[in-house]
Amino acid sequence: MSRSQAERELPPLAPDSRIGAVVSQYHAEISEAMLASARETLQGAGLAPDRLQVARVPGAFELPLAADMMARQPEIDAVLCFGLLLQGETIHDRVIATAVADGLVRSSVENEKPILFGLLTCASLGQAQRRARRRDDANGLDKGAEVARAAVEMLAALRQIEQP
Repeated sequence: MSRSQAERELPPLAPDSRIGAVVSQYHAEISEAMLASARETLQGAGLAPDRLQVARVPGAFELPLAADMMARQPEIDAVLCFGLLLQGETIHDRVIATAVADGLVRSSVENEKPILFGLLTCASLGQAQRRARRRDDANGLDKGAEVARAAVEMLAALRQIEQP
C-alpha cells in the first residue's frame, strides 16, 4: 500500500457493522501484531470494540474453514485473515498459500462478503516482522492496517453497488 492509500480518509463503517478476524497462532507474534493494528484501524472507522469477533486457529491451513464459518454468520459483514508462511527448503509454503488463497476467494464469492487475505508469505522472519510493524515504527509496512482498510473500503463499495 502506498503512503497515499494509507493517508486517504476511510469511509465510516455502518453503525451496526460487525467484523470477524481469523488469526493463525503459528508465528502468533506476527499474526497478533497485524490483528492489533487492524483493530485500531477498524475502530478509527467507527467499529465499536465489541463488534470485532476474533477466532484463533492453529495455523494458516485452517484459515479458510474458520473464515467460511464466520462469513456464514448473517451478522458478520467481513472477515479478516492473518497468518504467516515462511519459505522453506521445499515448496510446502507455496502449496499452503495457494490452498488458503483459493479457499478464501471461494468463500468470499459464495458468501458474498469480503474475506481479506492477510497471510504474509515471506522468505525470512525479518521480512515478516517488517510487514507486521506499524508504519510509524522503524519503516514498518503495517499489513494489519492495510487489510483492515481494504475491508472498510470494500464494505463501502458494496454499499454503493447495492444502492439502486
